[in-house]
Amino acid sequence: MSASLTPDVPTLLVKIFGKDRPGITAGLFDTLAAFAVDVVDIEQVVTRGRIVLCALVTEPAGGTEGELRATVHSWAESLKLQAEIISGTGDNRPRGHGRSHVTVLGNPLTAENSAAIAATITRTGGNIDRIFRLAKYPVTAVEFAVSGVETEPLRTALATESHERGVDIAVVSAGLHRRAQRLVVMDVDSTLIQDEVIELFAAHAGCEEQVAEITASAMRGELDFEQSLHARVALLEGLDESVVDKVRAEVRLTPGARTLIRTLKRLGYQVGVVSGGFTQVTDDLKVRLGLDFASANTLEIVDGKLTGRVIGEVVDRAGKARLLRRFAAEAGVPLAQTVAIGDGANDLDMLNAAGLGVAFNAKPVVRRAADTAVNVPFLDTVLYLLGITREEVEAADVAEPA
Repeated sequence: MSASLTPDVPTLLVKIFGKDRPGITAGLFDTLAAFAVDVVDIEQVVTRGRIVLCALVTEPAGGTEGELRATVHSWAESLKLQAEIISGTGDNRPRGHGRSHVTVLGNPLTAENSAAIAATITRTGGNIDRIFRLAKYPVTAVEFAVSGVETEPLRTALATESHERGVDIAVVSAGLHRRAQRLVVMDVDSTLIQDEVIELFAAHAGCEEQVAEITASAMRGELDFEQSLHARVALLEGLDESVVDKVRAEVRLTPGARTLIRTLKRLGYQVGVVSGGFTQVTDDLKVRLGLDFASANTLEIVDGKLTGRVIGEVVDRAGKARLLRRFAAEAGVPLAQTVAIGDGANDLDMLNAAGLGVAFNAKPVVRRAADTAVNVPFLDTVLYLLGITREEVEAADVAEPA
């Protein structure tokens, strides 16, 4: 934009439509260059091989606007393109106060849901400045750049829409912090991995049903976590320590877990886990996945047998939030630039303490309390909430194979 451009300066919006091919953008600006215009703004989108190219330029000097119009139309026709030129003044109108990124995940993303989301944004006083696709598989992910409404009321309105329509909608404030180095901390059981680790141990002890019942009650917030932990671990008394290696081998990573961590690490992010499970598993995951931080409870083993007790400070709901803060301090990352991911009631303090709390396939109480919820079974969809596209992920994998 020219430094001297004021709202009353005449400008032309040049719009080109048609079948995309190499050289269209260069050809348009070669054509405009003959009239010595200044470029104020450019926007180009290609969808299924069709291009929409918009150039906002200053009005040409010397009364040559008519000649410019004729020349642009003639050039476009020679390439079997359509051209439209609209007169006006000044630059684009300023964006409204309050800027947010609204990320929508659909599998599929229907036109009905898209209409409802757009209507809700409008109803809150927001304006959609731009829409673009982040991913086409394993889910469709699109991002709306919205201005004119503060993030919190927009998030509240879209949370209701998300619940009613069963589509995942994340709302985060715009700004430089979105591109800053971050710390991502996630729960382990039913988040990073598909399993509940204590249930894997219980299978070897023959007490799966008793442990599963206690686990379910604790994750729903119906039982005190520390009491439930001790009750479940007590059922493991007498197991041989060789079971630890068997459980490690049985652990199944959540689909997309490796992609999420690999991509975050490439971006310079630091990644950690906090778990109400056990260090006997999380320490192994830390090594396997190249994590920066890991903390969990520790099963006591004496003379090669599990004693049915845990040792050290218990990692419970409050402990997870405390560890998030400690990891952030050690990583040198402000708490506002942390992301926490979890699924259970004992993750709530951590999710609320983080700059962005993500409920991943979570219990209803957690979905209602978190900043945003993801209800698809792919952990790497969290990348889209950070503005990272599937194409960028795949290009990085090609350039630097895992």
